[in-house]
Amino acid sequence: MSLPFLRPQSLGWVALGGTLGAGAREALILGMPDVGHVPWAIVLANIVGAFLLGLLYSALSTIPQARAQRTRRLRLLLGTGFCGGFTTYSTLALGVVVLAGSGGLFWATAYALGTVLFGALATWAGIAVGILAGPGAVHRPLKTDGQR
Repeated sequence: MSLPFLRPQSLGWVALGGTLGAGAREALILGMPDVGHVPWAIVLANIVGAFLLGLLYSALSTIPQARAQRTRRLRLLLGTGFCGGFTTYSTLALGVVVLAGSGGLFWATAYALGTVLFGALATWAGIAVGILAGPGAVHRPLKTDGQR
C-alpha cells in the first residue's frame, strides 16, 4: 500500500514549499532587528504564518472535489511546506527557554502565551477572511447614485 504523502512527488512539493518558507522567514529575521527581550521577527512570522494557514484552509475547502489532486498539491506546497517552513515552533520553544534562563520569566511567559494566543486568533481570522472573500461570499456592488 502506497501512502500518498510518502511519494517522492509529495515530498518534493513539501521540500520546495519549506525551502521558500524558511527563506522568507530568514529574510524577515534579517530585515527586522531585535528590539527588547522578545524576538519580534519570530513572533511576526508565527502569527502571519498562522493567518496564512487559516486562509489557505478556508480557500482549499471551497475547491470542488473534482480538483482533489490540485488541492492536495497546494496543501503540501503552501500549507505543510511554505507555512511549515515560515513558522517555527522550535525557535519559539528555544526562545522561551533562553528568556526564562536569563531571568526573564515574565518575558518568557508573555512570549509563549502571546504567540499561541495571537496565533490562534490569526488562524481564526484567516479562516474568516477566506470565508468572507471566498467564491461563496455575497458581493454587492456599491451604489453611488443614491439608490438603495
